[in-house]
Amino acid sequence: MKYYLVAGEASGDLHASNLMSGIKKQDPNAEFRFFGGDLMKAQGGDLVKHYREMAFMGFVEVLMNLKSISKNLRLCKEDIIAYKPDVVILVDYPGFNLRIAKFAKESGLKVFYYIAPKVWAWKESRVKILKNYVDQLFIIFPFEIEYFRKHSIEPIFEGNPSIDAIAFKLDKTQQFDDFIKQNNLPNKPIIALVAGSRKQEIKYNLPAMLQMVEKFPEYQFVIAGAPSLSKSVYELYTNGKMVSIVFGQTYQLFKHSTLALVTSGTATLESALLDTPEVVCYKGGFFSMLIAWIVIKVKYISLVNLIMDREVVTELKQYDLNPTRLYKEASILLPGCKQRDDMLRDFAKLKEILGGEGSSERVGARVVNLLKQ
Repeated sequence: MKYYLVAGEASGDLHASNLMSGIKKQDPNAEFRFFGGDLMKAQGGDLVKHYREMAFMGFVEVLMNLKSISKNLRLCKEDIIAYKPDVVILVDYPGFNLRIAKFAKESGLKVFYYIAPKVWAWKESRVKILKNYVDQLFIIFPFEIEYFRKHSIEPIFEGNPSIDAIAFKLDKTQQFDDFIKQNNLPNKPIIALVAGSRKQEIKYNLPAMLQMVEKFPEYQFVIAGAPSLSKSVYELYTNGKMVSIVFGQTYQLFKHSTLALVTSGTATLESALLDTPEVVCYKGGFFSMLIAWIVIKVKYISLVNLIMDREVVTELKQYDLNPTRLYKEASILLPGCKQRDDMLRDFAKLKEILGGEGSSERVGARVVNLLKQ
């Protein structure tokens, strides 16, 4: 069968490539054409547009690139029609993909959506688009099942692909000594600083995290550098601080860290999946946070707490993110503390809920079986 996939960012490229691998196990003759990246290309098929030419983030950047976005949408629509796929599989990237969903469905094609937009958090109006233009929705969080059923959508949950992503990228054989030697780090236990992937996130969150450096002299602090940013972005805030930066090794850094200070996002889940106790730190500009408080409808900002439906990891938001609170919450998660042991037990329960490795393969099997029916 012929599959057309659309992924518009690095994470989508990774998850879509794992999905393609799962599809091929059920359909050895599968043919792929896609918007995506190098990992998808490695699975075989034709890359039409690389996500590097599509990944516009933030309101201002989107406005400045409206012409390019419109051109990409037009190319995608025309290419889908020319290819005549058995199914169009849209992977996350809702601003672009929901438009493609409407077009593909109205063109008489079957539409599957993998990694549902976070409509339960904001932009709930998008539920109507999913209901009207998506034949099958594949979700990655168990709490989404009840949410979408309330909106008369029967989703499929086969686990969370972050587990497969970690299994794909993590070098499980690497020891702590290898990691510090490879990155020219001191032989001291690590506290990881994962301050986000955007300049604005780093501007507001990294300085608060760095205030902990002097308070934990027996530890070294290592920043997880985002691949999309240069070292100079971090050096604006690290001057004079005893702190290191490693790029492209976030999973390895989590694995070898005693503790992590993490800005909300997928990284909060990845820290838990790698058994690294964490404090969630999130601060933003006053007006941005005001808008967020108005439009975002969930009671937690970390995926760990949302999945567990209770506060497993402490969330320090805006004015709560101060040196006194952060030091207190970090201190009780060090080795030998009861709170650390409790958190690690909760992380084990979290992994059970998410279903373990093989999510991408299970979704791939469901995709093929649905098309055969």
